[in-house]
Amino acid sequence: MSAVPWLTVLWLLPVVGAAVVLLLPAAQRLLARWAGLVFAVATLGVALGVAMAFQPGGEQFQFVESRTWIPAFGAGYTLGVDGIALVLVLLTAGLVPLLIVAGWHDDREVGSGKRVAHTYIALTLLVEAMVLVSFLALDILLFYVFFEAMLIPMYFLIGGFGPRTDNAQVRQQRSRAAVKFLLYNLFGGLIMLAAVIGLYVLTVRQDLGAAGAGTFDLRVVVEAANSGQLGAGPAVLNALFLGFLFAFAVKAPLWPLHTWLPDAAVAATPASAVLMMAVVDKVGTFGMLRYCLLLFPAATDTYAPLVITLAVIGILYGALLAIGQTDVMRLIAYTSISHFGFIVLGIFAMTSQAQTGATLYMVNHGLSTAALFLIAGFLVSRRGSRLIADYGGVQKVAPVLAGTFFIAGLATLSLPGLAPFISEFLVLIGTFGRYQVAAVLATGALVLAAIYVLWLYQRMMTGPVTKGNEGLRDLVPREMVVVVPLIGALIFFGLYPKPVLDFIDPAVNQTLSTIGSVDPSPPVPAEPEAANSGGTRHER
Repeated sequence: MSAVPWLTVLWLLPVVGAAVVLLLPAAQRLLARWAGLVFAVATLGVALGVAMAFQPGGEQFQFVESRTWIPAFGAGYTLGVDGIALVLVLLTAGLVPLLIVAGWHDDREVGSGKRVAHTYIALTLLVEAMVLVSFLALDILLFYVFFEAMLIPMYFLIGGFGPRTDNAQVRQQRSRAAVKFLLYNLFGGLIMLAAVIGLYVLTVRQDLGAAGAGTFDLRVVVEAANSGQLGAGPAVLNALFLGFLFAFAVKAPLWPLHTWLPDAAVAATPASAVLMMAVVDKVGTFGMLRYCLLLFPAATDTYAPLVITLAVIGILYGALLAIGQTDVMRLIAYTSISHFGFIVLGIFAMTSQAQTGATLYMVNHGLSTAALFLIAGFLVSRRGSRLIADYGGVQKVAPVLAGTFFIAGLATLSLPGLAPFISEFLVLIGTFGRYQVAAVLATGALVLAAIYVLWLYQRMMTGPVTKGNEGLRDLVPREMVVVVPLIGALIFFGLYPKPVLDFIDPAVNQTLSTIGSVDPSPPVPAEPEAANSGGTRHER
């Protein structure tokens, strides 16, 4: 193992970048943007280095770093990465540089401040750092601290850097959306804090830590939980499971705890909205895989049917509401609610195919949502309106923008050959092995997705050019720098997902093996005895 603490370097780089940006002179706005971009690209470089050195067939957690943090509580600074966390780290590190470029001028919204660019870039880098720690933490308390801390910079990004407007009512709506985002997630975090404390008390009673203290070491607690050494009855473990699940369901978000998402998505700039939906919200679904399943396997079995029911409702609900939207950005936000339902469905189906599909879905949703939302944002910034009815004939005046929007839309409806298809397919076939009705109902969302995506494209991009759209510019080079990698990734991983699956498959198998979950056996019809000259029976 390398003597260099690469995981610490990975998350500290954006923190240092944020500090450097804030220390730059107030007049150096352009330099602040470039400095933030350099540190984001450097973070991506470290993430790629970790990925190349990672051994998918090796130990479950690699690059482990462990330091004493709060000895009295048995809390440590413990980091490690498995295949599931690694692909999400790569998604985060890969998207943030693109989001900085996409939001290159978003900081101009608050025109009177002299350090607006510095603050905007620094907040983005801080969110990235806190998300990375959440994916890497192997200490439950460390995870919780950063799980909650990331809400603060995200709150200011939503409330302080929304789309440009002089309308006081719109600004007030933006402030309300930011407060709603913060309150929902803080409340979920407080419920989780009670569960974290309860779990710690169990470790104290069972003397799992050193010198009579408990422990927050995830690996130790998981081993005790799966060997029946936590010393708690089903009622207590179920309550703790629900505490963790509630917080993750708010963050994800899972229906009916989703109502903060559409408001926050349209209030923020497109780049900040993508940071929230494609990166921050993934911490919720990751937490379900890493904490709910590993710490509470019996409770997971107990509540899986309920969670799957909520997931299926969310899948259909999000798709149906997307069809009825008149605001293009709100429509895309509702599609994310549907997609998060697919991810949760795959996690709690508890089969290797479904969980592999769910993890891959997290990555592919990040790519497709980023592409569709950012391209729509580029269009809205030109026209100054989010209303679908204000557009029409865009493909005649901006063919590249319309073409890339079409590809991103097809990815959103999981067209074969584009990245989300294979993840959605794995979730559905993996779910069908245990929950046939849920899988069949979820399949209905494929039809609904085709309706809202193709109808959206038809209304906005085809037909005669609507008045006011004659002078719309096509994508400029800076925007192409953002869009081309996203579209390229959607096509590449749609045709060849193996590089990502090589990381995910072993990690999912290790997770299911840890909790003792086995894939259901497919029904095999009885084979009639074969008559032959020797009267023997042929077996397989």
